[in-house]
Amino acid sequence: MTQFTELGLAEPVLKAIAAEGYTKPTPIQEQAIPTLLEGRDLVGIAQTGTGKTAAFVLPLLSRMASNPGRPVSKAARILILAPTRELAAQIAESVRVYGSQMKLTTAIVVGGVKPGGQVRALARGVDVLVATPGRLLDHMETGAVNLSGTEAVVLDEADQMMDMGFLPAIRKVMKAIPTRRQTLLFSATMPKEIRSLANDFLRDPAEVTVATVSKPAEKIDQAVYMVKGTAKPRLLAEILSEDDMDRAIVFTRTKHGADKVVRYLANEGLYAEAIHGNKSQNQRIRALDNFKKGKAPILVATDIAARGIDVDGVSHVVNMDMPNLPESYVHRIGRTARAGKSGIALSFVGNDERGYLRDIEKLIGRKIDRIELAEDMALDLSLPEEPGPHTKQSRGGGGGRGRGQGGGHRQGGQSQNRNRSGGGGGGKGPRKAGGKPGGSRDGGDRSAARSESGGGASRQGGGQKRRSKSTKSWSPVS
Repeated sequence: MTQFTELGLAEPVLKAIAAEGYTKPTPIQEQAIPTLLEGRDLVGIAQTGTGKTAAFVLPLLSRMASNPGRPVSKAARILILAPTRELAAQIAESVRVYGSQMKLTTAIVVGGVKPGGQVRALARGVDVLVATPGRLLDHMETGAVNLSGTEAVVLDEADQMMDMGFLPAIRKVMKAIPTRRQTLLFSATMPKEIRSLANDFLRDPAEVTVATVSKPAEKIDQAVYMVKGTAKPRLLAEILSEDDMDRAIVFTRTKHGADKVVRYLANEGLYAEAIHGNKSQNQRIRALDNFKKGKAPILVATDIAARGIDVDGVSHVVNMDMPNLPESYVHRIGRTARAGKSGIALSFVGNDERGYLRDIEKLIGRKIDRIELAEDMALDLSLPEEPGPHTKQSRGGGGGRGRGQGGGHRQGGQSQNRNRSGGGGGGKGPRKAGGKPGGSRDGGDRSAARSESGGGASRQGGGQKRRSKSTKSWSPVS
């Protein structure tokens, strides 16, 4: 297998990589780095968790090490655009780590914080500027930054930036950068809009495709609960209280829904932090830091805020609300099973979310296992299907849908409602009511994560309390 030492990277960068204990590149790094060292433009199609940040940071720093120079006032030699504050912060941290053997100046330009410190940092000029498009455009309009000397630009998570409405800002930024530049575009998908963007700004780019979005990691054990909307909070508390939960990310559709989940879990004796667009930058940084350090074993997030969350040791991802875009499902569950470890992804499907589940299963090319629930929590699949949240029209009639094939390693008793599925026959293999996917896990990894998190004590004694609060309702869009 290829080693980093064989890719042509500069010595200071190799020393930084070695100090982090890395020796072998990921597939996207192995393919992208030699091309980028040649100075070519590149389109990279890769989802989060494939090592794409290092795939562009390493060669750009390496080229800078081979061509040292001091940035002039208000200038940036390298510009990296990202859709969210969290992702920008993570990229900047990667630049710091891999540039530790170089004399580098960096700056982060994002919204949610006062601009004064950013203006002062830009005034001195920086080697690497990591920014969100909106705040960068603000600084360009006030004259705080000048991109006329920028040598390379990276558009990271281009599909997400487009979804967030950043395309006009991106076009203004790109017009301010010299045409003689190296341009890199990374995206999880390549729809025609992104292809058009690449055609506008890149010159004869090389293209690298790794781990397309429709293929979740093999070591993610996926399962679905067909659950009444009012029972979702109770089910969530039960799952997050079980012994194999080390560190979990819970996804909601709305910012209000995320805060509501945090409050509910607090009443159940479970400490969680929320991260979403209504939180200040300092609040978001603190929440993510507490999650990384294990002080908060549960992080509740919306899709946009979750871009850039790259935390090792996430044992569970729970979709409290189903995403309305099937690609988002793959992005979400990809937060677990990192670095060759296994993970569990659980989805709660209400009556108005059944269409979203069908779309997801169509994208990933298989039916996701269903886990049986007690009758007071289970969704009655004979009921007519309701239109999904935020959709203009119904996705079509419901009726009963067949249950998926059960995993042979599920354990426990049978649920009373196993015949409620309507047309599809019972699941094969045992289930445990209100349970989770079983299967063999790497106990060493889990134990290490639990020890680090220290979160077990905070979850003690909550079982009876949770059952007493079963009358609470859940309304994520209220």
